[in-house]
Amino acid sequence: MNVILRRVGLVIGSLVLLLILVAAGGYVASQRRIAMKYEIAAESIPIPTDSLSIARGRHLTRAIAKCADCHGEDLGGKIMSDNPAMGRWTTTNLTRGRGGIGGIMRDEDWVRSIRHAVGHDGRPLLIMPAIVYRNLSVGDVGQIVAYVKSVPPVDRELPPLTLGPVARGLIATNKVPFFDAARIDHTMHAPALAPAEGPTVEYGKYIVRTAGCDDCHGKALSGGKIETGDPAWPAAPNITPTGLQAYDEAGFFTAMRAGTRPGGSKINEAMPTTWTREMTDDEIRAVWLYLKTVPPREFGAR
Repeated sequence: MNVILRRVGLVIGSLVLLLILVAAGGYVASQRRIAMKYEIAAESIPIPTDSLSIARGRHLTRAIAKCADCHGEDLGGKIMSDNPAMGRWTTTNLTRGRGGIGGIMRDEDWVRSIRHAVGHDGRPLLIMPAIVYRNLSVGDVGQIVAYVKSVPPVDRELPPLTLGPVARGLIATNKVPFFDAARIDHTMHAPALAPAEGPTVEYGKYIVRTAGCDDCHGKALSGGKIETGDPAWPAAPNITPTGLQAYDEAGFFTAMRAGTRPGGSKINEAMPTTWTREMTDDEIRAVWLYLKTVPPREFGAR
């Protein structure tokens, strides 16, 4: 009996030691990715100061880029989630208030954060969707920065972001693209001009590529697992013509504004209807017109 107990103890001890080594390796590997420094040349994007540009920047920040979805209605940051597995995920206070970074950010720092997902200290920003925002035109980036700089100070000192063992494991193995800085072409320049605003296919395509529609629904827009989303979220639906057969234009407007499907069922919370309802009629119609032109695909097809 003693021999059996000793062997069981050895097995359990070995497993515990193995788990400790795996955890330590995951911590080191994830910390290496988190602490990586990027040298990104500053892009010269003019930042306007007139009221019309700032107002347009506010609209882009809320309805299109949806910065407020993560950073809060007042851009003062918030706790996105807090659990032992993933850790405590907080977003940055972007304002000039206490606890915010607005007072230390230069214009080129804002541009680098938006277009490259790299902070003012050169480190990669977690879940900053630069892979989407790099499609924004020079003018639109400038207007977003102009608005963010104009936001009233918010005094909000948030607890530091912490990463749980699951999050660190995902970062270490690169199973989830948490750092866009590691997966984009940093030599790509912002488009000089956006298409003319209006209910056109061309402008609809621009919105889809800059609003993150293809980041959730997939590059082919055929739906599937949302790689950068909450693991509990259901798969994104197919929004090619195949998946939109039950919709007409009015039904699409209702989905974007009220978050309901034809028949009245609610669209899941991953769809940011808090912000898409602020899109103009021309913007929603442009997206609808564009989606009708994309190749029809079965769900999840690439």
